[in-house]
Amino acid sequence: MRDRQAVDETIARARDAGARVIKGPQDTFYGGYAGYFQDPDGHLWEIVWNPQMLPEGD
Repeated sequence: MRDRQAVDETIARARDAGARVIKGPQDTFYGGYAGYFQDPDGHLWEIVWNPQMLPEGD
């Protein structure tokens, strides 16, 4: 994700599509921002923004 807002929006869209939010978006211990959901097929997803992992120039 490019920013924290994109994490929030993705988790909200997943919830609206029938996913179960496991852990809402929040700050992480490494300085990022992440949330988790389970899709209707049972797969777990992590949606994360980590400023340390952005390409240079962003």
